[in-house]
Amino acid sequence: MNRIILLSITAATTAGLLFVNVYNSVVDAANWNAALPDSILAAREYFKVASPGTFFRIASPANQILALGTLIACWKYGRLRYLALGSVLLAVFADLLTFGYFYPRLDIMFSAPLETGGVLIKEAVRQWSSMNWFRSAMCAANTFLAFTLL
Repeated sequence: MNRIILLSITAATTAGLLFVNVYNSVVDAANWNAALPDSILAAREYFKVASPGTFFRIASPANQILALGTLIACWKYGRLRYLALGSVLLAVFADLLTFGYFYPRLDIMFSAPLETGGVLIKEAVRQWSSMNWFRSAMCAANTFLAFTLL
């Protein structure tokens, strides 16, 4: 594949992940926290068929593969290799953060009994919301690196 095409696809993918992640913070998290427990019950009903995770389960691994391809394509270009390596590391770390931090909170939000887990659900929504801005910053840094490489 032509290096410029690969870099363009990688940049577009990282930008897409960034904007979907920001959307989750601005729209989804605001709705989840609007009027607990009713708001989380509505979200549970809404996400029965598909959720943002449906998108991220495809886009995140694709982003990692593209970032790795970009690292390989840029390996012989001196300092660009380090930007590409940074992009790979950010993509992998974002997924590690997702599995280690976000999934446990999503499990509480979307599986805990509403009657007994109200305080726990509210705390999980708060933690998810605040930390997702950090993950968005990581996505923004990855997007910056991808466009810099391009």
